[in-house]
Amino acid sequence: MPSWSLVDEWDGGFGWLLDERLRRTSHALALGGRVWLIDPVDAPGIEDRVRALGEPAGVLQLLDRHDRDCAAWAGRLGVPHLEAWRGIDGAPFERLAVRDRRWWREVALWEPAGRTLVCADALGTLPFFRAPSERIGWHPLVRPAPPRSLALAVPQRILVGHGAGLHDGADEALRDAVQNGRRRLPAAFLNALRTSWSAASR
Repeated sequence: MPSWSLVDEWDGGFGWLLDERLRRTSHALALGGRVWLIDPVDAPGIEDRVRALGEPAGVLQLLDRHDRDCAAWAGRLGVPHLEAWRGIDGAPFERLAVRDRRWWREVALWEPAGRTLVCADALGTLPFFRAPSERIGWHPLVRPAPPRSLALAVPQRILVGHGAGLHDGADEALRDAVQNGRRRLPAAFLNALRTSWSAASR
């Protein structure tokens, strides 16, 4: 199993990032004393941290095409595994549509009290997602037609499924991505190719 590191630590939760080519990031959010796992992958020692944060309430999967270890986590903790594009059954989030197609169903989560936006693949902070001038950027297949729903959020923090999140200037970074992401498509596409080639040649 790849090594992992803690990221996105704040009073309301934390994330963990696997040291692998995809650099998948998972999150645990505590709301009202209950803990929600979002797109979790397994890693040693994480369960103890989750239980220390509060009572486990559910596991939310934001993207249809990767289960990660959602089902295993839900079984271990004895909580529901919620496929968020179908519904979130009273979880304390608002759903923001990203894609609803037969081959790509994804939603983002908005937690208004903490002004936290949680994304799966729509936004990321790894170089694969970003044009050189960006702090956060769109998935290459999302960038030509970014979801309008995310423009409605005014986040204090943005948590992403690939890379560390943003905890300062998150709203400004999101506004920049929304307003300028499409015109930066050539630069972002070249950066994604360069990043993919570099990773493949290691």
